[in-house]
Amino acid sequence: MARDRVLVIGDSTRLISKAKSADVSVAYMQKASQFDPSVISQCQQLVLVDYQHVPSAAVMAKALHEIEPIARIVTQTEAAQLVAGHLTDLLGIRGTSERTARLLHDKSAMRALLNEQGIGFVPCEVNPTHEVLRQFVVAHGAAIVKPTMGSGSLGVRRINSVEDVDEVWSWCQSFELGDFQVEKLLVGPELSVESFSESGRHTIIALTAKDTEGGTVELGHVVPAPVSGAEFAEIRELTVRLLDAVGLDDGPSHTEVILTAEGPRVIESHTRRGGDRINDLVKMVYGVDMEEATYRLAGQGVPLDGHLHPADGAAAIRFLTAVPGAVSSVTGVEAAQAVDGVVEVVVSVGVGSVVPELRWSDDRCGYVIVHAEDAESAVRLARRAAGHVAITTEPVAGDPASGTAAPDTLSSILRPYDEVFDPFQVATGTGACSAVAEPCR
Repeated sequence: MARDRVLVIGDSTRLISKAKSADVSVAYMQKASQFDPSVISQCQQLVLVDYQHVPSAAVMAKALHEIEPIARIVTQTEAAQLVAGHLTDLLGIRGTSERTARLLHDKSAMRALLNEQGIGFVPCEVNPTHEVLRQFVVAHGAAIVKPTMGSGSLGVRRINSVEDVDEVWSWCQSFELGDFQVEKLLVGPELSVESFSESGRHTIIALTAKDTEGGTVELGHVVPAPVSGAEFAEIRELTVRLLDAVGLDDGPSHTEVILTAEGPRVIESHTRRGGDRINDLVKMVYGVDMEEATYRLAGQGVPLDGHLHPADGAAAIRFLTAVPGAVSSVTGVEAAQAVDGVVEVVVSVGVGSVVPELRWSDDRCGYVIVHAEDAESAVRLARRAAGHVAITTEPVAGDPASGTAAPDTLSSILRPYDEVFDPFQVATGTGACSAVAEPCR
């Protein structure tokens, strides 16, 4: 019997290698700038094209489909989600539609839908003027400003009081934030819901607790999140209502929530598994690999068994950070590896690397993963192991903070990654910070 065929867009060699578990063949579409030759042995066909140039991606996808039918499109890459939905519709195959992908990729569209349907209402304004931003904070108190699209906490700023409005507004303009929204700051433990859907049935596989140390960039995760049975039930109900509302039928999803005093509220959601190695934490604890399960949707196997597995202890990740500057030394890795329960220690910088200010997830310097008997122990051991790793830096000339270089903008940070937030949007300049406000109804 011929193997089913998937079109994979933008994923890494490590992710594509998991197609073997589902016995599917792979056609692979990747940007030339992001191409890794090690992927060649994993693919039946390979197309190098800027998949965010939608007309080019559409022509290539149709040609591949005509050569040999594609059963599904697979991507865990955030930059490819909208294109994958568009191509799914174009080819008329099963999978996440462009509508569903956009409702989750575009945070303003998701918030408007949830507020309209009464699914955890959160006050919000899209592209407020300076004065509307001020009045929003006067009315609702502390707030969060963030791009309407994006991930990894890039471009997210907190407004603690009305006294912060002028500074944040100036930053919006200098950072060239583009389309953005302001939402009431949600207060409470931050969690994410790792779920998998089959024919509209949503299985909650795990809850992940997050630690930002009061900032906006995530510095640690632990699975399972320490929540009560009643809290789990509330979070499950909210997540299922969200996924039903956006029309997600099949595949993984990663939904971030805040457990407020009024109940759980959605921050954002994605039509992919969670990043930050959360999939590995889930697999260690529950035995479920959502990356492999995604391929099995197109293959002959059953993606999930339909219920939560008993937890095998807990798993935590702690991210490494450093003072901005040029790395002069890295020490303590062996000591970190010797801590009880440590599974992996990765340092992603070396001597000579330049560590920027912590602006988003990609500015972190590595991580430590621990498997322990419970969540509290896993977090404690991960912190201990991470504490052994010392990344020493020295100031460098041209640091934006020194005033000798141009300040960062959203586009300058994304440029090395060769991606845009919305491949369908025609560039119209950077005047979003002076646009007219639109409420998230």
